[in-house]
Amino acid sequence: MAEEKKELIKIRGANEHNLKNLDVDIPRNKLVVLTGLSGSGKSSLAFDTIYAEGQRRYMESLSSYARQFLGQMEKPNVESIEGLSPAISIDQKSTNRNPRSTVGTVTEIYDYFRLLYARIGIPHCPKCGREIKKQTADEMTDQIMALPEGTKIQLMAPVVRGRKGTHVKLLDRAKKSGYVRVRIDGNMYELSEEISLDKNIKHNIEIVVDRLVVRPGIEKRLADSIESVLSLAEGLLVVDVIGGEPLNFSQNFACPDCGISIDEIEPRSFSFNNPFGACPVCFGLGYKMEFDEDLMIPNKSLSINEGAIVVTGWQSCTDKSSFTHAILEALCKEYHFDLDTPFEQYPKEIQDVLLRGTNGKEVKVYYKGQRGEGIYDVAFDGLIRNVERRYRETGSETMKAEYESFMQITPCRECGGQRLKKGALAVTVGDKNISEVTAMSIERLQRFISSLELSKTQQMIGGQILKEIKARLQFLLDVGLEYLTLARATGTLSGGEAQRIRLATQIGSGLVGVAYILDEPSIGLHQRDNDKLLATLKHLRDLGNTLIVVEHDEDTMLAADQVIDIGPGAGEHGGELVAQGTAQEIMKVERSITGAYLSGKIKIPVPVIRTVPTGWIKVVGAAENNLKNIDVKFPLGVMTCVTGVSGSGKSSLVNEILYKSMAKKLNRARVIPGKHKRIEGLEMLDKVIDIDQSPIGRTPRSNPATYTGVFDLIRDLFAATADAKAKGYKKGRFSFNVKGGRCEACSGDGIIKIEMHFLPDVYVPCEVCGGKRYNRETLEVKYKGKSIYDVLNMTVEEALHFFENVPSIRRKMETLYDVGLSYIRLGQPSTTLSGGEAQRIKLATELSRRSTGKTVYILDEPTTGLHFADVHKLTEILRRLASDGNTVIVIEHNLDVIKTADYIIDIGPEGGDKGGTVVACGTPEEVAENPNSYTGKYIKMMLDRK
Repeated sequence: MAEEKKELIKIRGANEHNLKNLDVDIPRNKLVVLTGLSGSGKSSLAFDTIYAEGQRRYMESLSSYARQFLGQMEKPNVESIEGLSPAISIDQKSTNRNPRSTVGTVTEIYDYFRLLYARIGIPHCPKCGREIKKQTADEMTDQIMALPEGTKIQLMAPVVRGRKGTHVKLLDRAKKSGYVRVRIDGNMYELSEEISLDKNIKHNIEIVVDRLVVRPGIEKRLADSIESVLSLAEGLLVVDVIGGEPLNFSQNFACPDCGISIDEIEPRSFSFNNPFGACPVCFGLGYKMEFDEDLMIPNKSLSINEGAIVVTGWQSCTDKSSFTHAILEALCKEYHFDLDTPFEQYPKEIQDVLLRGTNGKEVKVYYKGQRGEGIYDVAFDGLIRNVERRYRETGSETMKAEYESFMQITPCRECGGQRLKKGALAVTVGDKNISEVTAMSIERLQRFISSLELSKTQQMIGGQILKEIKARLQFLLDVGLEYLTLARATGTLSGGEAQRIRLATQIGSGLVGVAYILDEPSIGLHQRDNDKLLATLKHLRDLGNTLIVVEHDEDTMLAADQVIDIGPGAGEHGGELVAQGTAQEIMKVERSITGAYLSGKIKIPVPVIRTVPTGWIKVVGAAENNLKNIDVKFPLGVMTCVTGVSGSGKSSLVNEILYKSMAKKLNRARVIPGKHKRIEGLEMLDKVIDIDQSPIGRTPRSNPATYTGVFDLIRDLFAATADAKAKGYKKGRFSFNVKGGRCEACSGDGIIKIEMHFLPDVYVPCEVCGGKRYNRETLEVKYKGKSIYDVLNMTVEEALHFFENVPSIRRKMETLYDVGLSYIRLGQPSTTLSGGEAQRIKLATELSRRSTGKTVYILDEPTTGLHFADVHKLTEILRRLASDGNTVIVIEHNLDVIKTADYIIDIGPEGGDKGGTVVACGTPEEVAENPNSYTGKYIKMMLDRK
């Protein structure tokens, strides 16, 4: 019995969120998949119950002294959990978005590289590139004695290098010390001569300490003379070989030619997060925010009078009575140009004057203002510097944000985006500096490390470090991330990539007896790489860990030791254990929707007819990131899927080039598209909408009701009730964002934030309104017996029945219901919504708008977090959008979505450098027949199933 207890994690009476007194036994040391509809309660069980309790118990095992810094953790709403291990959560939200955080720092591989470079790196001079060595006097003696016998040499002490002055005292001191000769600027002088130097010219002075002929027996004298030279010239020595090249030696890490010395090399010299290593200009970020002329003057075919300059503060220059116009008029007189010429036709000098100023030259500005008129001398500092100054001096956050929309991230001029000081970048291992190594893809880096040729000493010092680096790189390759570079910022990774990196780090730590809880690690992973991920998960399990994976992927379910299906529905209709067992056993359970999709009882149908495109847009010469100067045609009026393995260039093509170009042209957005020549066919469209997974709002004040606009309609209803009219309440009374109807104790938040200094902030419900956000008078106004708070607390499904007689509200509720969000509450803070839910709220908002039939919708992996049944709904919605004549472009790995598309563009064939070309395009049937396409191979299997 005791044995059996240890083999299971026994959960009894779990009631967190929508769980309904759930009892479940999860086997330990197995790979267990939790599945079910979106919103059914999987995450509540995995993260808010199992993980939260595992964390809390671990915290309670610490001393009370340690606990005071960690804060109290809420006990989850569960009666008991037995057999629980310490839990580690690998979810999607916990990625570090700090710009200093990179793949290398997160996986700790960069720390090993810093150590490697500090211990076996070869320093070079940052200026001339020659190798710098630290040499002792004995090593110098040995090197000089290795010259051919009979070689005549002079030992010289370089006491002055490139310094102005007459240096009289120095020469005098040398003479008194008994030295006879000196070489000044390449010419030899006797110290007894009268030497007069020009004090305004830089001089090089070397004192001749000894003259010798190399032969056995001079070692003692040579060593003494070298010591004298080193003490005279602060560790430097020049050996003038008569009839040969001079030899330079240095006792420090200094270049004997340039005189540049570099500090002692230590691991922190290679850290861009440490002042010792970081580039002093960009402080180790590698880039700076700078005003971009293409954003300040987006349309250069316009003249200034036609409004070419759009940057804040200069939009008034088209108004002849403005001071900015007066400045430009003065420049016209001085530099002979006019304001009616298109900007692109100005000569380069005139463009430079306008953008970068007159270099201190003053122009006479005649200005007539409200307070009179006058002539002012103005040294115009150029548009760029002018707005830089305004940006620096403004105190308003709104204005700062406005100015920032005209800025572009550009690589730092000092370090060229390499983040480190020049001295650190001049240290090499295998002829590459640390920045070049981190810029390689993981795959190339693995090859580089394996083929590294080191000396015996380097091998002894660096062997252990290289072993660690190789192992960690292998873990990254194992989870299908061979296309990433160590220098890639973690903020630019997709949720799945970030999770797989953390997974690789965990394997590296080699822990045993831990419960790992993962949240959809297969996001962003092509079917081809699924096996790699599953092998990694099984490896973690075989080490002796329990893996609880929240997942919707069919392959993962089939490979799992056990599948637990939570449901049967979402929200209020979920929270129960529907089925538990292997994937085969789940298929036989009647109640399980997951089982029905797995067994093929319910299928997502393949469209009988593929819609014919109404036109085409063509991207010509796409070359952003790894794209190989390709031309790609996108069909209009249909649903297109852009597919390809991770890192092949899908996002670069769709998000960076296509979306940004359209947004700039159609929506007048201030963005700079990725590298391409042109896009043809945009005249057939009127707007582009990117429906991504970013939050719909960043504060708890934003919620589905405010985002979809339904809250306005609901407040209109309440303001029209007899109660509201009798009390004279207008629509604003029912807003929790403005004074009047809201509870002023919590300013309409419903919760009060208590700052705990060094502990995390604590949120407590407001005592005055009890978390209801409104004051008592407002809550007394009822519509059909419900207050505004009651309405915000309704789920979409409840609201659909409640407002069935109000067509405008019902229509918005129906679209939310159609996209599978029946379970979310209208007033649910947007910060608690998952990425998939936020995306579907945006989709619903678009669906409820009147269609123009000329819109392009771009979606990046919309199936994230969606169950088979939700994917089914999603494909129907996307087809609905396309059937109105709109164009839908989806980046996707999910085969169910890909098979329902009208057109596929497959980018590849591999990720990173080996990707960036179009492998196949056409209908799913056409792509399935293409032998070069990985996607085609899997699509063929899907199409054969129907």
